[in-house]
Amino acid sequence: MNVITVIALLIAALPMAMLLVFTLEVAAGLRPLRRSVPTPSTFQVAILIPAHDEAMGIEGMLAALHARIDPNVSVLVVADNCTDDTAARARQAGATVIERHDSARRGKGYALAFGRDHLAMSPPDCVIVLDADCTIERDGIAVLAGAAMATGRAIQACYLQRPDRAASPKSQISSFAFLVKNLVRQRGMTRIGGVAAMTGTGMALPWSVLADAPLASADLAEDMALGAWLTRHRRPPLFLEDARVWSDAASEAALMTQRNRWERGFMSIARKRALPLIVDGIARGRRGSLWLGLHLLVPPLALLFVVAGAALVLVSILGLLGGSLLAPALLLVGLAAAAGATIAAWSCAGREQISGTALLRVPLYVAAKLPIYRTLLRREQADWVRTDRGNDDAPRQ
Repeated sequence: MNVITVIALLIAALPMAMLLVFTLEVAAGLRPLRRSVPTPSTFQVAILIPAHDEAMGIEGMLAALHARIDPNVSVLVVADNCTDDTAARARQAGATVIERHDSARRGKGYALAFGRDHLAMSPPDCVIVLDADCTIERDGIAVLAGAAMATGRAIQACYLQRPDRAASPKSQISSFAFLVKNLVRQRGMTRIGGVAAMTGTGMALPWSVLADAPLASADLAEDMALGAWLTRHRRPPLFLEDARVWSDAASEAALMTQRNRWERGFMSIARKRALPLIVDGIARGRRGSLWLGLHLLVPPLALLFVVAGAALVLVSILGLLGGSLLAPALLLVGLAAAAGATIAAWSCAGREQISGTALLRVPLYVAAKLPIYRTLLRREQADWVRTDRGNDDAPRQ
């Protein structure tokens, strides 16, 4: 084995690991998890809603929420650095509202910490975090709270975007990628690692867990950071497929901005947390830490294929310069397996989210995102930017 071949294998190693983890998670997540039995709510539950400039949709969201919860469940809205009348509209809709104004410390994490400090004056047994642009199905609040109190651990609901087969192919592809990450791969993580990735909304935490959690930060992926912290402290989050949280897809104009923000946040947390979790998992025999660390190595779906494709081109060139074709062959097999797993995920769970015709446009979607990936090396965005979903004035179901 010559030097060029060794270099090629080293280049291919990380993309191959990413493809392997992705394929294993998807393969393990094609079947639904065993259904859980709802636990009656006999304890105090508070719903914490961080909201930044959500005036257009907050009243409809709260009306839908109040229709699904018991009267003894409290609702706290944190109107964070708002420039509109979010606070007034939330009060009119029956929620308790606190306002936060701090231009120096901006971000959802700070809003959550502010809300927790308010709740600490009379702590509930369980806190459920729900974004202001989301709705939760049927008895989801009771099921989440019951699971959190029964296990003493953070519980992550299944967070999806509402299907819209009439949307543009780009929007359908984005919603499908969302489903692969938040449903299929979450099932796989549960089966393989006994851990879940936190997704920022539909998170239920016993007060004993939430009280000490490091929330106040400007992380764009504060949910991932929280999940990593919990896992390192022997309280890995759990995934509850039965509780489903829904939001509308971002508008066409806001889609790339949203994806840019998510992927910046992912890259930042992955750089900081993936390796320590893997080391912790190996050194202490913690399956949850190991698999969450491996999960964090896998970038969002489009970026995964871009990275693996770029590595394939590079190692193929090295092969032509005198190296072995082993590295290109391994990457080709890995890419084929990941592509096959993606198609299987569509067949088993994604047909409502994306048509077969739109699925064929995935390569064009990936190509359109290349300019975004060039910006990932630039200064990180720190502000909490509200996502325009294009129909905020529509009633929520």
